[in-house]
Amino acid sequence: MTAVSDALPPTPDPSLVAALAADLDAADFRSEPLRSLWGEEADDALGRGVREPVLRAIARDVGALATLGRLFVLGMPQPITLVDDALPRLGFEGLIGLGMARFSEDEEDLTPSALIRPQSFVDAEGIGEWWIASDLDELALGTALPPDHVLGVGGASRTLAELIVPVPVGRALDLGTGCGIQALLVSRHAGEVVATDISARALAFAELNARLNGVSNVTFRQGSMFEPVADEAFDLIVSNPPFVITPRVEGLTAYEYRDGGLIGDALVEKFVRDVPAHLTPGGIAQLLGNWESRPAAAGLDRLESWIDPALDAWVIQREELTPLGYAELWIRDGGTTPREDAFGAMLEAWLDDFAEREVTAIGFGYVLLRRTGASTGSANDPGARLRRFETVPQSLSAPGRALRDGLDAHDSLTRGIPHTLVTAADVTEARHYMPGEDDPSVIELRQGGGFGRTVSVDSALAGFVGACDGELSVTQIVSALADLFDVPLVDLWNDLEPRIRRLVLDGFLVPLAP
Repeated sequence: MTAVSDALPPTPDPSLVAALAADLDAADFRSEPLRSLWGEEADDALGRGVREPVLRAIARDVGALATLGRLFVLGMPQPITLVDDALPRLGFEGLIGLGMARFSEDEEDLTPSALIRPQSFVDAEGIGEWWIASDLDELALGTALPPDHVLGVGGASRTLAELIVPVPVGRALDLGTGCGIQALLVSRHAGEVVATDISARALAFAELNARLNGVSNVTFRQGSMFEPVADEAFDLIVSNPPFVITPRVEGLTAYEYRDGGLIGDALVEKFVRDVPAHLTPGGIAQLLGNWESRPAAAGLDRLESWIDPALDAWVIQREELTPLGYAELWIRDGGTTPREDAFGAMLEAWLDDFAEREVTAIGFGYVLLRRTGASTGSANDPGARLRRFETVPQSLSAPGRALRDGLDAHDSLTRGIPHTLVTAADVTEARHYMPGEDDPSVIELRQGGGFGRTVSVDSALAGFVGACDGELSVTQIVSALADLFDVPLVDLWNDLEPRIRRLVLDGFLVPLAP
């Protein structure tokens, strides 16, 4: 049986947290100084789970930054004297008082109970960095994770952070906050943030992280799903919920940070069905999730059936795995490798679970839902609702801004195609010619940022986009093209109009600012 993690105080002592923050600041315990301390190559290796190069680089270094790096980044015991030197305000006793360390058996070393790692970020306010405390990881533990493990900032956390639509809001909800990273990021553009989690341990870490980084506009509540915020509504709801599909089998470890305790993709379904009641008019909900494909319905179709038709919906599927690929991914994520005897039994449990529901594939992606209102332009017109369900496998650049711009474009299009359009700065054109031909066989518009889309166009649409420099109106450009191609204006407009709309929605063309 996997052990349960050490307890943290439910509410951190403010004076101890302030002392810890001051000591970390004085030691310059941040990403770049640490990377410079042990070198870029060693830092990159650490990102891959290999810590030996870091240890070699700082083996004889007893300075404050090296001591804190070994203690908090690597999760290694350190001599009490070095810890006291590195944390002169807090001291080793204060660290123990925060529940972040304990004496080793010989009582000469201090063994960390938690990690603290710098986490840099970039948002509309600029560049910043948090100190994020979380449970010891597999590298520090040397064993599989305990079921109540509180994850630090992982790939899913970074993905959701990049997806959040960067708009100022009054009230925000971070549902399933974990270590609290999303709540901290949202707090920078929200008046008030409520962070919830079913795990008391996660909330203890989240509150510690808020205090450690001087964030005061976040409150914390314990409970499952929307229970802690019954009858409340928010302008923004973000969630990296425990969406991982886990078999309900006796003896199989269920990790709190990733397993919601329901069968299949029922947790994502429950979130999607319940969230409309907690959105203000114009309010946005964003989450990561999995959805199952079955013989009767593809995963995206099942997801669409759960979404209230009164909502705007934009769902982006990033990948789709077979049941075998999915099972291997998450068994390894829990720290069990094929070399261990338990791996085979766990794999059988996962595959049996999928077979019972006739699951053929599991999709992963991003869900954005918006409650329609006067500001969205589709409150009273169901036909004007945004309903996009797409697969986007290519790499994304600043997807949060792209989602925001896509929503704005959709709203502007409900009032008709804007009077004047300009080609987005990241759009390029590629023309492909067969040898000896004067006319291109293929014309493509390529998007350098956002969703990195590529669109095939004909000469007429390429000519339209090429003329969108802000000097001529849409009507003037189409009229000139009708004359150039010697076709009736109404016929050309009927052909171009829906495709122009799509280019506006996808960010290739943007309305000229007044």
